[in-house]
Formats: sequence, C-alpha cells, structure tokens
Amino acid sequence: MAEQRRYLSVRGGEWTFAAAGLPLALLGGSYALAVLYAGTLLSLTVLGLPFVAAALLGARGLGAMHRRLVGRLLGEHVETPARLPRPVGVVARGRAVLTDPVAWRALLYLVLRLPLGVLGFTAAVALPLGCGWLIGFPLWARLLEPDARPATWPVAVSVPLGLVILSAVPGAVRVLSGANRRLARLLLGPARAQRRVRELETARATLLAQNTDELRRLERDLHDGTQARLVALALTLSLAEDALAHACGPDLVRLRTLMGRARGQTDDTITELRRLTRGIHPVALDGGLGEALPGLTATSPVPVTVRLNLPERPDQVVERALYFCTAELLTNVAKHSGARSAELEASASDGRVRLSVRDDGRGGAALGVGTGLTGLAERLAAVDGALRIDSPPGGPTVVTAELPMRL
Repeated sequence: MAEQRRYLSVRGGEWTFAAAGLPLALLGGSYALAVLYAGTLLSLTVLGLPFVAAALLGARGLGAMHRRLVGRLLGEHVETPARLPRPVGVVARGRAVLTDPVAWRALLYLVLRLPLGVLGFTAAVALPLGCGWLIGFPLWARLLEPDARPATWPVAVSVPLGLVILSAVPGAVRVLSGANRRLARLLLGPARAQRRVRELETARATLLAQNTDELRRLERDLHDGTQARLVALALTLSLAEDALAHACGPDLVRLRTLMGRARGQTDDTITELRRLTRGIHPVALDGGLGEALPGLTATSPVPVTVRLNLPERPDQVVERALYFCTAELLTNVAKHSGARSAELEASASDGRVRLSVRDDGRGGAALGVGTGLTGLAERLAAVDGALRIDSPPGGPTVVTAELPMRL
C-alpha cells in the first residue's frame, strides 16, 4: 500500500513538474543564455571574470533549486555536490569559482532544461487543451454557426484524432519526466571526480570500521577464550606437578586424570586458534580461487554447479573479498532462497574479475532488506568493487560481484 501511494505520488508529481515547471525553466534558461552572452561580450574587459564568477555562483543556486524540485516532484534523489571551497584571498576564491565543475554543469543544465520545460508544458497542458478542442469540434462548429451545415470530414476526423492524441499524452509526460531525471542526475549531482573522491572516502571509512571491529573481535576472543583456556591448562599442569611431588610417591591415578584433562584443553585451544586465524586469512586461498571456490561449494547443502575461468590470480585482497563474498552468498542461498540448485561462475578478463551466483529460489533479494547483502556491498566497495542484484519475485536470483584484478 505504501509503495502504491508512492507510485501515485510520483505520477502526480510528474504532471505537476511538467505543468508548473515551465516558469522555472524559462527563468533558468534565460539566465544561462544571458550569462553566456554577456560573459562573451565582457570577456575582453576587466569586468569579464568577476561577472562570470558571480554568474556561476547564481547558477549553483539555481541548480540547487532545480535539484530540490526534481527530488520532491519526480522522486529522483540527486546527491548534493560538495560545497565550494573557500580559500584565503580574493584571487584564490575567484579562481575556485571559475574552475568549479559543479557551477558549469549547473549552467549547462539550465540551458538544456529550457527546451525540456517547453516540451513538458506542451505535453501536460497544451496537448490536452488541444485534444479537448478537437473532441468538442462538432459542438463548437454547431454553436458558432448554428445555421451552417458543417463539413463532414472535419467532424469525422477531429474526434478520433483528439482521442488518439489524448491517449498518447501520459506516455509523453512519462518520457519527458524520465529525460528530466536523467539530466538532473547527470548534471546536478557531484562531478565524476568529486563522486569518486566521496566513494573512496566512504569505502575507506567502511574498511577502517570493519578492521577495527575485526581487531576488537579478535582481542575479545583471545582474552575471553584462548587466554582462559591457556590459564586453565597452566593450572592443570601445576596440579600435575604437585601430584608428581607427592610425599608418598606419584599419585598415578590422579596424574593420569590431570594429563588427560591437559590434553583435552590443548586440543580445545588449538581448535580455538584455528577458528580465529581462519577469519584472518583462509588457508584454502593458498592455492588461489581456483582451488578455494570449489571447496566452498562442496560444503553447501544446495547443489552448486561451478564454472571457473581464472587464467591469472588477482591481488590477495581481492581474492579474500571474493572468497568471503562467495561464502556469504552461498549461505544466503541455503538459508533464505529455498532453492534446489545454484550456479557459481567466476571469470577474469580486461583487468576485472567477476563472480556470479545464481539460484532458482523464490527471489525478492535486495539491498537494504537485510544486513547481509548491504554489508557485502560495503565490503566490496572498500576494494573498489560493486555488487549487482537481479532478484524478481518468484526468482531466479542472480548476484554479481565485480572487482579490479589489481588495486
């Protein structure tokens, strides 16, 4: 129900954007064209650069206004660009404004938004009015000239033509709304370099947080588990030493019991250490992904078909990310999908390595539904990777991870 309300809200917003967005489109387009014209004329004078700098600041403001309008009416979230840097000194600030890619992209958006605004108003307002006139043409003709005999072919053509054009109006509004979304997403968001820097900063923060959590987990497990087992082992050996130093000779029964306990504690400690070190670097990766991935699929309760094409080994960090990604995806298939079979495919080409897991389960997997896939996407982003999910209701589900071979 909430999704249906959102759908209706976006559809209503498209019509509002097309009908009421014309004044803002005219204002922005006129502003951008005037800036380009006046900036060209003043470029050979001392007023040229200050005028262009001030105009670019205005373009940034108008771009922010359009970005909010697109988000509110079209439901398209456009990421807010980084703030304009404010270096010390008038010349430095002017240079920062003149070289600001966000402002220049906003100026280009205002120019391109003008024809889209005119087309949108035409589709949402002018065409329906024209269709109303065509459909009612027989009535208008009779009212305007009651005594005249109207021509047969205009009356016969006007009503079907009006209905055909009217039926095409919603589609035209949707197409123009999609064009406005793409234009805003392309030009009103952060520049590519800024987006890349922001992605790397987010990935670095995620990686640091994951490493910090992992170190805390290891410290806690070593303190509460392994250290406690070693202390117990030391106490057992101390008791065994006391049994050997008994005044009447060694207590062999007690000594045998203590040595058996010490052996069991040693085995438990070794098992605990193996569990801890497995999370640091899987031993299965010593032979590369070509050996590690079939080993993972062999432990899956769902039958998995494996297809590998890995002519060369990626970096160790990339291998670890793909290994844990495969383990998480196979666990999801076994726990949540209800699948009867799955396929795993890994290939490397053109400096990229791709991992794909497909299952014939119930589908419906998506980022944000649970923490598993979201955490997996964040882990891949930390090594410049990406996660794509195609999981319609009813299945099948295809999850693809793509990473660079070298970092």
